[in-house]
Formats: sequence, structure tokens, C-alpha cells
Amino acid sequence: MRRRLYVVCPDLKAAQLTMNDLLLARIDDRHIHVLAKRGAPMDELHEANILQKTDVVHGAELGLIIGSACGLLLGIILLVVPLGGVKLQLVTVLITVAGGALFGAWVSSMVAASVPNTKLLAFAQDIEDGKYLMMVDVPFRRVEEIHELLRKRHPEDKDGGVDPTIPAFP
Repeated sequence: MRRRLYVVCPDLKAAQLTMNDLLLARIDDRHIHVLAKRGAPMDELHEANILQKTDVVHGAELGLIIGSACGLLLGIILLVVPLGGVKLQLVTVLITVAGGALFGAWVSSMVAASVPNTKLLAFAQDIEDGKYLMMVDVPFRRVEEIHELLRKRHPEDKDGGVDPTIPAFP
């Protein structure tokens, strides 16, 4: 189980030093993502990908739930009102729920890919001012240890808080 820490670094040099200390603290580089103003130099920092920049994950989750509910409703209607005199089985409901879930997740994630991540709105002004937002996914048991490391070694960085839930796959 991981938690996402947000750290706002004032400039590229501070972000690089913070990244180096996180690597020395044995935080794998694939768990460190950096978001900066468009066109800002990133050098050796790992830029955040579409899963961190947009609401794709949230959209897919929402679409999955809504699609499943719509599929369930359609399946029940098909079961109760036979079309063309054909009596359908209970498996029809399962198929429509699965189909609705897949379709809902796909459509919703496609729409959400164009929407900025709502969790990052609090950092929009800092990013616009040329600062670097670092998102660090750390094991739950190491959250305090990493916070303490960053407070001691990088007082110039601003603590952006901890996100209690991060997606399992990005």
C-alpha cells in the first residue's frame, strides 16, 4: 500500500537535489513523477505521464460504476420484457452488466483524458509560477520517514500534503 506525497520545489536545481535524496532513500525512480510548466526544462527528472496529469483513472472508475448500473438496468428489462418472444436467461443480466461496465469505463476515460487532474488544482498557481511539483509514491510505513528527510534536507521545498489514495497501477 502506497501513499502519494506532494512536494513543491522552487526551481529545477532544488527538484534535482530532492530527487537525488529520494533515490538515496531507496525510493524507486518509477515512483517519482514531476510536473512543471509546459516547456520547462526537466533534465533528468521523470515527467508525470497522462495518468498523473489527467483525470483518466477517476473517469474510468466513474464510468465503470455508471456503466455497470446501466447494464444491470438493461439486463433486467431484457429479462422481464422478452423481445420477439425469445425468453432470455439470467446470464443475460451478467453479460449486460459486464458490457456496460467495459463500455462505461472506456467512454468515460476517453473523456477524462482531456480534463486536468482535479487533485492537482491546488498546485496550479505554483506550477504556473515556474515551480516543480513532485509526486512521490512511498510505502505507507515510510511516509513519516520520507517527510522527515525532506524537512531536514530541503527546507526550501514546500510540503504539499499526502494523498491517502493512489491508483494501484500507475
